[in-house]
Amino acid sequence: QKAPEIMLARPLGRAALRRLPNAALRTTQRHVSNYFGRMSTPWNPGIVVVPQQMAWVVETFGRYDKVLEPGLRFLIPLVQRVSYVFSLKEEAISVPSQTAITRDNVSVSIDGVLFVKVTDAYRAAYGVEDPHFAVTQLAQTTMRSEIGKITLDRMFEEREVLNVNIVSSINAAAADWGIQCLRYEIRDITPPRAIRAAMEMQAEAERRKRALVLDSEGEKDAEINIATGKKMSRILASEASMQERINLGKGDAAAVEAHAQATAEATRLVAGALGARDGHAATSLRLPGRDVEGLKG
Repeated sequence: QKAPEIMLARPLGRAALRRLPNAALRTTQRHVSNYFGRMSTPWNPGIVVVPQQMAWVVETFGRYDKVLEPGLRFLIPLVQRVSYVFSLKEEAISVPSQTAITRDNVSVSIDGVLFVKVTDAYRAAYGVEDPHFAVTQLAQTTMRSEIGKITLDRMFEEREVLNVNIVSSINAAAADWGIQCLRYEIRDITPPRAIRAAMEMQAEAERRKRALVLDSEGEKDAEINIATGKKMSRILASEASMQERINLGKGDAAAVEAHAQATAEATRLVAGALGARDGHAATSLRLPGRDVEGLKG
């Protein structure tokens, strides 16, 4: 059940605050809640202990006095009070999902995570009414502005550049609030259903294209390998045939040479025999014998 809204004409005391519903109590104490830890301001008994990485803003009679650092500190009861409490630790803020339009007129839903910390407690307390709401709205508006400068395809490719631009824009605007944006991370980018279907079809077409290209390159390489194999086979066969003919020619030449040498040797022997004693008679007897053998053959 929703708590009823309560309009306060003047500040309430502690007893009256305890009797209010929780929702009204949070609304009443909004100006004394810190942004990061969302803790209520402590009571001033005169001696306070400020925890490490905390900053307490002290007011004297409703006017800013000082910022208490960690350690044991002394305050004047009823005169000084701790009006704001801030944590100096880095905090992660979830930026709600929102709709933005890209440069090519595509509506996308995008959300992210913002990492910030308080650097100046005085500015965080008095520079803006609600630092949480202010930095979240600034992150959303900056994100919409940066997304409107790029197309949908580039938004998926340049997420890191987009994050850096958003951080720079937030730091430039939040400098007077005592808050520093350390980094911003885009968590989800959700395009419309029709765009997602078109992107899936495009990705499927790209995969089919790469598959066809790979198949054609495989067939090309196979044909080249087969042709190269046939070429090498024919070259080797021709070289083998040439070598065979060379070897046969060398063999025939050697045989002719040997036959010529034998004939020359025989001729020298005949000539020597003709010059010897009774050589002509022996030759005359030898030649008719060869003629007779020739007739027999």
